[in-house]
Amino acid sequence: MAEGSRRGQRQALNAIAGFLSEGVFDADETDWATLRYQDTSAVRNWLVKRYAPNTAKRLLAALRGVLKECWRMGLMPYDDLAKATDLASVHGESEPSGRALGNEELQKVFDACHRDTSPAGIRDGAIVGLLYGLGLRRAEVISLDTSDYNPVQGIIAVHGKGNKPRLGYALEQVQVLLDAWLNVRGEGDGPMFSPINKGGALATGRFTPQGLALVVKKRAAEAEIGTFSCHDLRRTFITNLLDSGVDLFTVQRLAGHKNISTTGIYDRRGEQAKIKAVQLIAMPTTDMR
Repeated sequence: MAEGSRRGQRQALNAIAGFLSEGVFDADETDWATLRYQDTSAVRNWLVKRYAPNTAKRLLAALRGVLKECWRMGLMPYDDLAKATDLASVHGESEPSGRALGNEELQKVFDACHRDTSPAGIRDGAIVGLLYGLGLRRAEVISLDTSDYNPVQGIIAVHGKGNKPRLGYALEQVQVLLDAWLNVRGEGDGPMFSPINKGGALATGRFTPQGLALVVKKRAAEAEIGTFSCHDLRRTFITNLLDSGVDLFTVQRLAGHKNISTTGIYDRRGEQAKIKAVQLIAMPTTDMR
């Protein structure tokens, strides 16, 4: 499981442990194997009242997961596991969090990077270019090595979620940003992007997820367009492709989504798109008048 997923699971279990113990215990201090149906049912009802549907589903999945691990380790009889996890489904869908950026906002972000002529400004322009221009996840940007980029073809080998590789295709503008950064970075294998210390020297290690988020936060503040996240740039990439009429299956593959339903969450085209789509159908008819 990726670092971000592990952190999310721990946060979920800490929240549930806090509810069960009235704030006394965290996930590590909770004896999960002793939970029974009356406990998990109370958790489920609390989650439904407190959280949006998607969040409640995620936390409930974390609870089911830890109970299943207790059974696998011989700490919980299967009959107790079956009863404890036999919970009613959480219904409803949450509105997707975050936002898609407009073209003027994107331009202001790139302008903010370009105004900074230091190595950090050149680096950050390339980072924003990959987050938006290829729709990469934050972890995918962090994991990139220089050897993953083919500057001749403009192809990037992406280390996708769940260790699933895919190819990303860089626009000419993204290639210009990347090439400019690599000229500053210098030749040599290793991380595509690294932090830069106060003295202007390039660190040898990779960004942390929090470190990359701070890069985006800084450039958002300089652009004066309000806050946005790394994932909002990815969201903008997906949304703009769908708005441009690219089919859902192709967008799914470009985004590296396991399920096409995940890609569909970003589709905001609405009823007008459906009306236009129907008009494309060729209907052979006879004159019925």
